[in-house]
Amino acid sequence: MAPDFPHDLIPRSDVEHLLGAVNSMKDKLSGAAQQCELLDEDGHVPASPSYTALLQHAIDAHDLTRDVLALTAGFARSPHHTTSAGRTVLKHLAAAATMSSHAAPHFNETAECALALLRSTDPRDRPYLANRMVIDHASARASLRVASRCLRDAAKELDDQLGFHRFLTTLTRKEGPPAPAPPRPGGRHR
Repeated sequence: MAPDFPHDLIPRSDVEHLLGAVNSMKDKLSGAAQQCELLDEDGHVPASPSYTALLQHAIDAHDLTRDVLALTAGFARSPHHTTSAGRTVLKHLAAAATMSSHAAPHFNETAECALALLRSTDPRDRPYLANRMVIDHASARASLRVASRCLRDAAKELDDQLGFHRFLTTLTRKEGPPAPAPPRPGGRHR
């Protein structure tokens, strides 16, 4: 069965609004992944990592996840998620929500390891705790980057919808009013 194009399109104004929100959230996730740093300038775990700074990474990731979930839920409640493009957009939004939700727990684990590292009296614990911190922190940042890429894919789908709207607009401008029907031959004239 062929798709019903006018009914399968998300209205242009809704696409533009959602595209702006998705791009903004994508940039926030990408920025957070870049700004949340653990290692020093030499690429080493600091001798005494800041528990509160690392806990702030978890708080920021939690806030971002809440925003991604709200964006996803809002779109899922809209009638547009049932269109062909809408189903694809929702799939990308859902993946972004899932991936972003993995970041905060990994940042929490990083902070917990930092606290344990600061309290540790056994020098043999330091390499283990430092390695765990690096792995958890890198996993959290990777989750934010992947969530950002999922939002990028949702934005591409929405941008394609805008392109289709532009294409339809150019078609309707070119068509103009219909031409009058040519006279039929052999008919009686009054």
